[in-house]
Amino acid sequence: MLEIRRYTPAMANEWNKFVAASKNGTFLFDRNFMDYHSDRFHDHSLLVYRGHQLYALLPAHQKDDTLVSHGGLTYGGLVMSRQCSARGVLDAFLAINDYLRQQSIRHVIYKAIPWIYHQLPAEEDLYALMTICHARLAIRDISSAIIAPNRLPFAESRRSGLRKAQRSGLSVCESTDVDSFWQILNDNLTSKYAVNPVHTADELRLLLSRFPDQIKLWLVCEGTTPIGGTLLFLTPRVLHTQYISATPYGKQHGAIDLLFDHLINHVYTDYPCIDFGKSTVSDSANLNAQLIFQKEGFGARAICYDTYEWEI
Repeated sequence: MLEIRRYTPAMANEWNKFVAASKNGTFLFDRNFMDYHSDRFHDHSLLVYRGHQLYALLPAHQKDDTLVSHGGLTYGGLVMSRQCSARGVLDAFLAINDYLRQQSIRHVIYKAIPWIYHQLPAEEDLYALMTICHARLAIRDISSAIIAPNRLPFAESRRSGLRKAQRSGLSVCESTDVDSFWQILNDNLTSKYAVNPVHTADELRLLLSRFPDQIKLWLVCEGTTPIGGTLLFLTPRVLHTQYISATPYGKQHGAIDLLFDHLINHVYTDYPCIDFGKSTVSDSANLNAQLIFQKEGFGARAICYDTYEWEI
């Protein structure tokens, strides 16, 4: 018999311990990460119990009569225990849908966790979405990933940029200089797309302080002046680039090529997967061809981020 309970802050320790031991969870589901922007989202996360044992979690928020898993996260599907089975997950979605019906929630938006983040096979939810929820694939975003050890070499365009950076004497280092990186990032986003970064500089500092082992900032400098960088999220199997940005000077002198040569070939050589993130704009409708060309130049190839919808 399965029971669905709504998350409350008193459950934070139980929640976090489950995420850490799950077969497909990452630190993005830790409440210390999820709750940094709790003022933006009306949390309606769910815990699925089998008897007295916690069986699965669904990070989610509610907007009107819609449940979203989770609007503030890159992905947000069902986080499963290592004991989860196909039959058990089918039953979990039956129970979740019954609970949502009782809460007068009529619509669900479900952002599945991409398979590269799974520590064990964990696509029982995708089967349940079709057979129990009769969900439809609403959005398919494209990301680019490198899978070790079968990775491609850098393209000539990236090797050319690397040679420019080396001739220019640029250097790469790990840093805590969030303000300099955020300014570079903000200048890029506002000039290209008239938008600001999803995270403020204060939020980035907060997250770095909470997750010093999982979030890393790397900068490229000319002398002591930052001209580019990336913010990395380190999960058990995947090194994810949350942001990548450079100044106009940094772009002209191959700063990003030097940065990823250093990270891929010298620092994180043993990481199973490097995920460069989405290259689509406006929920998969438009491919940013220039952005994905750069990522593919590092040897990355397509991974999809899928979003499903269904009616209760």
